[in-house]
Amino acid sequence: MKVAIFGSPFQSDKLNQIWSVFDALHQLNAEILVHRTFWDFLRSTLINVPEIQGIIDEGDFTADFALSIGGDGTFLRTAHRIGKSGIPILGINTGRLGFLADVDSVEVESVMLDLHKQNFRVDDFDLLRLSVNGAFPAAYPCALNEIAILKRDSSSMINIHVWVNGEYLNGYQADGLVIATATGSTAYALSVGGPIMMPSTKNLVIAPVAPHNLTARPLILDESSIIDLEVESRSQNFLVAIDGISVTMSCIDKLQVTKADYTIKSIKRQGNTFIHTLRKKLLWGIDPRG
Repeated sequence: MKVAIFGSPFQSDKLNQIWSVFDALHQLNAEILVHRTFWDFLRSTLINVPEIQGIIDEGDFTADFALSIGGDGTFLRTAHRIGKSGIPILGINTGRLGFLADVDSVEVESVMLDLHKQNFRVDDFDLLRLSVNGAFPAAYPCALNEIAILKRDSSSMINIHVWVNGEYLNGYQADGLVIATATGSTAYALSVGGPIMMPSTKNLVIAPVAPHNLTARPLILDESSIIDLEVESRSQNFLVAIDGISVTMSCIDKLQVTKADYTIKSIKRQGNTFIHTLRKKLLWGIDPRG
């Protein structure tokens, strides 16, 4: 069993949980590869570093599985690094809420044994792809959660003109606009009033951020939709955040958002459903009054 490990370099208080992952893999005689950034963090933090078989730099690599140790942000970065390789990712949550990284660190030993025994399922997560002026910039990853069009910190609201499949939809006067996958419906889109979508629905959501017009409500679209965008701003520029990675765009740029041509494979434990995750993470069905 060959395993690639990615993690957050900001988890000094989680070292016992991180070590338990390596310990469980050692017991199964797994071949372990670690991403360079995470390995440098471990070497600078741990007195005794775990034994590994290789370092992952920026080139291609192969593995049976990838482990993302951290929160959902770490899972997103891992997904960007995995790209089109098709290596399935298991998210081990040492962060806070964790919809993507939904395996608790206390479950590590049993989860590693499940991996070894092939006792799991793999869910496919769709992504969004951004083109700028008809080209796909190599520096921009595909978005597992969302692509957000946002005003600059120092500017007034922006006007985002949106076309869906060639038909003009609306001009959103707002602080921004979030275009999210079903996977990302529990992330930024949820915080601006968007709906929670079951991953199996294969839809997108467009959700404005602090719209000037209160009739501008979140809208669900089929994931095959082609979304074109043009932005007006007093500062003549704006931000595009792709899963939280921000780049500055000019108002002369024409953007298009479409479904990506590949998926991210996510490892889930048997019986760990999206509904189970909602109940667990959002405390549904629990009376807070005790």
